[in-house]
Amino acid sequence: MAETTTTADVEQPRSPVHDLDSPDEIAEMVRRFYADVAMDDLLGPVFEDVAEVDWSEHLPKLTAFWCRALLGLPGYAGNPFRAHALIHAQHAFTPAHFARWLSLFHETLDLGWAGPNVERAHLLADNVARVHSQQLIGTAVVVDR
Repeated sequence: MAETTTTADVEQPRSPVHDLDSPDEIAEMVRRFYADVAMDDLLGPVFEDVAEVDWSEHLPKLTAFWCRALLGLPGYAGNPFRAHALIHAQHAFTPAHFARWLSLFHETLDLGWAGPNVERAHLLADNVARVHSQQLIGTAVVVDR
């Protein structure tokens, strides 16, 4: 007898149902996003070869940044602009770097989460990319979602 496959047998893509409303959700978002960044042909070499990022140290710092930004939690101490300026001095960023970072960020959020904090994260990422690109390369990079 031939086997039939029903829709119930095939895993369907799930719509995002969770907001970025806990440190665990934010940590998962940061992990997924930077896994994509590290593998990206344009961004990966900047993180790996220029910045020589130690991901075991960097991911908790990024998680703390987003937890502070979205949840108001203490724990982040740092100057994101200064860190990016130091990397830019070693290997000049281009508008493509900022556009790619922002596109990957929006894609990560859209594929995994939905809710008010997700919208706030989209807006904050837009602002960070726009301001940092304007200050570092003289061009305010904006990406349409």
